[in-house]
Amino acid sequence: MTDEMLKRLATELEKADDITVLTHAHPDGDTVGAGFGLVYYLRGMGKRANVKNSEDFPQKFSYLFKDYADMDFEEKCVISADIADVTLLGDGLSGYADRIDICIDHHKSNRMPAKKSFVDGECCAVSLIIYELIRFMGGSITPLIADCLYTGIATDTGCFMFENTSPEAHRAAADLIGFGAGAAFINREMFQVKSRGRILAEQEIIGSMRFEFGGQMAIITVTNSQIERFGFERSELDGFAGIPVSVEGVRIGVTLKQQAEDPGVFKASIRTVDTDASAIAARLGGGGHNRAAGCTVAGTAEEAAEKVIEAARASL
Repeated sequence: MTDEMLKRLATELEKADDITVLTHAHPDGDTVGAGFGLVYYLRGMGKRANVKNSEDFPQKFSYLFKDYADMDFEEKCVISADIADVTLLGDGLSGYADRIDICIDHHKSNRMPAKKSFVDGECCAVSLIIYELIRFMGGSITPLIADCLYTGIATDTGCFMFENTSPEAHRAAADLIGFGAGAAFINREMFQVKSRGRILAEQEIIGSMRFEFGGQMAIITVTNSQIERFGFERSELDGFAGIPVSVEGVRIGVTLKQQAEDPGVFKASIRTVDTDASAIAARLGGGGHNRAAGCTVAGTAEEAAEKVIEAARASL
């Protein structure tokens, strides 16, 4: 983010108080890390601030909020963190759709109708934007804030393996480790540890992987019945997205996840090697980044797969 954008964002935060920071539904490491990291920093400035989500935050991120407690105040400022569209607020936060004062995001496809938006589509993570903001403002980064921001940067770069990993991401990660981020613990929790149920489900799901376009596209499907049968948490679904694209020769990997609240809808997580994932998602009403994007598709598992295959055809 440019210094001019950081200056304008800093000015907005300095004059704001009684702040609610919103994070997106089905929270991942970046929205959780950026949301809590920003709230802890704002509280350190002497401001009242809370973080909200439409559901409970996944327990795998509990090291970021184990001592967190909401403050009591009447909110005057609403900030969205890592939310590209009002549909990503989730049912629990849908009432905020027309009440966003400040949007902080890194999705090129951002459509959030905020009063003021600060979007850097080239940045790998909103947590990196928050890191740059704190350093620009001359603020202090506690070990807890460092854990939050490192989590966001690490998860949105796939532990620094994705194409979006920039020199700035590496420098920020190094600085955050210096500020006390537990990188070894975070990397293990985010990228290595899996529940037994998740491992058993993975065997079945990988076994039914579907290939299209001569092996250039791979699709896996995760159903509600599998989640129930193997007994793993929905928060572990994020880890499935990278599986199809890890197969040799695959250029587009898709993970279809049946939605608990509406079994007739599948969320498609699209990962690519050398094609524009956001363009594929956009053909189905979604969006995202060049190598990672998503959308929702109505229908049965077979119908959802066919729709995504057709959307990907032009890219292959």
